[in-house]
Amino acid sequence: MSKIEDFLTAAEEQQVIEAIRTSEKNTSGEIRVHLEKTSKKDPYERALEVFQLLKMDNTKLQNGVLIYVAVEDKTFVIFGDEGINNVVEDDFWESTKNVMQAHFKRGHFKQGLVDGILKAGKQLETYFPWETGDKNEIPDDISIG
Repeated sequence: MSKIEDFLTAAEEQQVIEAIRTSEKNTSGEIRVHLEKTSKKDPYERALEVFQLLKMDNTKLQNGVLIYVAVEDKTFVIFGDEGINNVVEDDFWESTKNVMQAHFKRGHFKQGLVDGILKAGKQLETYFPWETGDKNEIPDDISIG
């Protein structure tokens, strides 16, 4: 796989975006997926950088979640802001990563993203339920860099 465009088809991208919208229906939390070809930095450092570039650190309740994927490097990071990190179980992000990785290893990239998004969404819903007046603070589209 040499191109980001080969990672997901247009239809699969729409299914990932729909999973984000579904997950965000019942929470004030925000989920975003960012895909890029490769990273010259440590994946975690790059995920933090992208998190800030996308202004995900500006959510009211610090409950943004970024799924960062470096396609050619075959690596990904799930990065949660302080608000969500303070309330989820210590192994939550690792268990979410394991669910996604199982799909990725079989080449089921869309399903891995969808399952990771939905799992994160359930936790966001538990700790940050939607309330009247909540607004979508971060776009739901897939960011590509």
